[in-house]
Amino acid sequence: MKTREKQIKLNGLTFRYRETGEPAAPPIVTLHALGKNAASWDQAAAVLGGEYHVLALDQRGHGGSARTGTYTFELMCEDVLHFADAMKLDRFTLMGHSMGGTVAYLFSETFPSRVERLIVEDTPPPFSDKPLDIPPPPSGPLLFDWQVVPSILRQLNEPDSKWWARLSDITVPTLIIGGGSSHIPQNKLQEVSKLIPNCELVTVENAGHFVHDDNLPAFLAAVKHFLPSKTR
Repeated sequence: MKTREKQIKLNGLTFRYRETGEPAAPPIVTLHALGKNAASWDQAAAVLGGEYHVLALDQRGHGGSARTGTYTFELMCEDVLHFADAMKLDRFTLMGHSMGGTVAYLFSETFPSRVERLIVEDTPPPFSDKPLDIPPPPSGPLLFDWQVVPSILRQLNEPDSKWWARLSDITVPTLIIGGGSSHIPQNKLQEVSKLIPNCELVTVENAGHFVHDDNLPAFLAAVKHFLPSKTR
């Protein structure tokens, strides 16, 4: 399944995205992890694009999207809204990994009428824990704006309690895919799955944090079982 790379203006900023599948097919918007970009979904999109219209967005500061210098989960959430509006997506499946998963939770809490189904890969919303050290910038070139890192880590270290309090507002069918041996506390994923009313938790053992890289067949099996299909 061929993937097409495109650019779009959102709220005056240039964003890049990758499109796989037919525009008439049911839409899936995917959001990548910190430091990654839309291409990290290519292998999954190549399979899902046979039945769905997969739109993978380079989030601000990443890939070919605008380096704005200002980065928060809330701004990334607004970017998704502008993207959905620009693509004329009334309702869609939203799938996010790690940082993109937190954006997906926040979007589903804030704009519930726009989400048909929610899929989150190996992350809970940020929670109070041992503070994360903010590392110094590396000396070499990067494929993303380094300023994203301290910005996002500050939010991880000082999370908004509303993000957890509003999980019960997510009423759409939700799938959380955990990595089992991931550095993410899997008990936190269990907590989230109990707070979201219509939520299923699938654990892919020994997959680690990047489930769709470490065990793509198991990841896709969980996703395809969760999504409605014309072929089943």
